[in-house]
Amino acid sequence: SAHGNAVPMTTPVMDPNRAPVAFGRRAVPQLFEQLQVQDPAHKVRALTSLCDLVHEPERLYQTVTGGFLKQLQVLLQDDDAAGASVLLSICPPVLLSLPLSSCLSLCPPVPLSSCPPVCPPVPLSSCLSSCLSSCLSPPGAEALLSLVPKLMLKLRHLEEVRREKQEEEQELLLSTLTSCSRLDPLPALASDGVPILGQTLTHTSPSIRREAAAALMALSVPGDGKQQVCDHGILSTLLPLLHDRNLDVQTNAAGVIMNTVIIRPGKYLCLELDVIPVLLRLLSEEEDEERKKRRKTLVIYCLRALTGLSEAPEGRVILSNELPLLERRSNEQDEDVRRAAQTAIKVVTWKP
Repeated sequence: SAHGNAVPMTTPVMDPNRAPVAFGRRAVPQLFEQLQVQDPAHKVRALTSLCDLVHEPERLYQTVTGGFLKQLQVLLQDDDAAGASVLLSICPPVLLSLPLSSCLSLCPPVPLSSCPPVCPPVPLSSCLSSCLSSCLSPPGAEALLSLVPKLMLKLRHLEEVRREKQEEEQELLLSTLTSCSRLDPLPALASDGVPILGQTLTHTSPSIRREAAAALMALSVPGDGKQQVCDHGILSTLLPLLHDRNLDVQTNAAGVIMNTVIIRPGKYLCLELDVIPVLLRLLSEEEDEERKKRRKTLVIYCLRALTGLSEAPEGRVILSNELPLLERRSNEQDEDVRRAAQTAIKVVTWKP
């Protein structure tokens, strides 16, 4: 018959592993509405669809700034098997796009025992990598700030065990904390950040020493951070790092000293530790043009640290004998180095 030869009309086939997605700006809110249902399988489908969406910058921005991460935080704090299953069913692209959820997944120090064996644990390094990438944008860093205390607890745990296989995780965690603390250092300061980072400065890995010093430099910007650096004896730990073979470690250590000598206790602790000769030695090293470019930040930090130390009468006496070195630096072609050296000379030669 005619009906037997008719070709049936084809219709789009819905992927059974994904939830339906609304059009335009309604897509993200609709998926988060579907995450509120009780059916775990439905939640996983909604998360999988969300995974597809957040690759688009506009949808990612909408997710981060629209208050949706708070809803996801509640979902991922569910400690029953279904909640754990949803947590570990998030595919890597979602973890790489949603900073708050990825950070929450690293908070438990041990794997969730209630999670079904079919759910593979998400590597901590992947979670931390997503945290770090998210910190590059202000919305991402702001979303992570509330998690800084938990991140600091994780750092304390990693520092206590110091296993070689965890060095990548520790480095990424430190980088994440640095990015957050540059935006707002107070959460880390309130979470024992200074003493924890002080212990990490002695790590055998130069990458971890570099990141720990960078995080401390961010924490030493506010007055309370400067005082904590003094109170916890961090300056004596920093001093050997000025001799480190890694230039970035030297630079970040000099940056912490530069920040700390702004306050009086920092000045006098550095004078007691005889920091001035070490800083002068760094300034007087021979440099070709390429090395001069790479050492520029270190030189500026040293000059600014010496400027702060010369505000103390004892420091000014020592540095008054080093004016030829400062004058040589004040004649350099680089404007930033030249200005920093000229400022140091003005303070050293100041007469009351």
